[in-house]
Amino acid sequence: MPISVAGSNARERGFTLIELMIVIAIIGLASAVVVLALPDPRGRLTDEAARFAARTRAAHDLAVVGARPISVWVSEGGYGFDERQDGAWVAMAEKPLRVTRWSSGTRAVPSGATPRDRILFDSTGMADRPLDVTLTRSRENVVVHIGADGSVRIGG
Repeated sequence: MPISVAGSNARERGFTLIELMIVIAIIGLASAVVVLALPDPRGRLTDEAARFAARTRAAHDLAVVGARPISVWVSEGGYGFDERQDGAWVAMAEKPLRVTRWSSGTRAVPSGATPRDRILFDSTGMADRPLDVTLTRSRENVVVHIGADGSVRIGG
């Protein structure tokens, strides 16, 4: 019977350099997939702008269909929609048009001179003036433009 040195069995030599490189490549690919799957802050800010724009369009449509003025106000902390009742602006009670706070870390900068800016949609859907609302989070910015014709668009 041949006698061999302990540990010299071919099956017990360990991993080869090629095997180690393949494992490291797999780990690198897996970590790249995880990094790419993380949510993009710009996307979330764009979603917030889209939500605000959709609700503003709904308020515009409600002003036309209901033949009554609806106002949209925007502040650094949130936004809301008001209707005129008995000579005063009253917050709307309908769920999508209730007062809404911006998401955590989001801040709005209206183009007006005051910290809380208001525009008015009349019964024909026209706005009393244009308004640009710049949403910011970290270093990301998205602009929601409300035109004097009542149009609402995101970006430039």
